[in-house]
Amino acid sequence: MEKEQKKFNYQQQYGVIIICKDEAEQIRIYEELQKQDLTLKVVTV
Repeated sequence: MEKEQKKFNYQQQYGVIIICKDEAEQIRIYEELQKQDLTLKVVTV
């Protein structure tokens, strides 16, 4: 029995990473960008 491979539909995406000095700045910037109705993702590394 052969396994059926699923097709992967890749859709290119673009983003901007903003380096913040601390969590408070991250929250402030996030809230400002949210007011602009942007799609946002928070990343902590």
